[in-house]
Amino acid sequence: QVQLVESGGGLVQAGGSLRLSCAASGSIFSIKTMAWYRQAPGKQRELAAAITSDGATNYVDSVKGRFSISRDNAKNTVSLQMNSLKPEDTAVYYCNAALLGAAWGPLYDYWGQGTQVTVST
Repeated sequence: QVQLVESGGGLVQAGGSLRLSCAASGSIFSIKTMAWYRQAPGKQRELAAAITSDGATNYVDSVKGRFSISRDNAKNTVSLQMNSLKPEDTAVYYCNAALLGAAWGPLYDYWGQGTQVTVST
């Protein structure tokens, strides 16, 4: 079994910064992609940022230049540095990992429990 545990959400004023962290633990052979998704009230969950095991990154257009995703492969952790936050960034942020439990096993998708980020005006 694999667990993803997130931390770092909270309330911040517009223009402020927050850092989200996520640690994966359990039966992990390797993690291919780690990502942060977010879901605002009444909206679909969307990919905010993703990073592969070799460091390639991808961001949704609305966060480019403001958010930065990073990971520590040795510790199975991923972080999201969020700067210049806007009220429209308010959402529940979910950590996601696509990983192998064994060398020749299938790729599984795991999710964290979510952490609330609220940006006030």
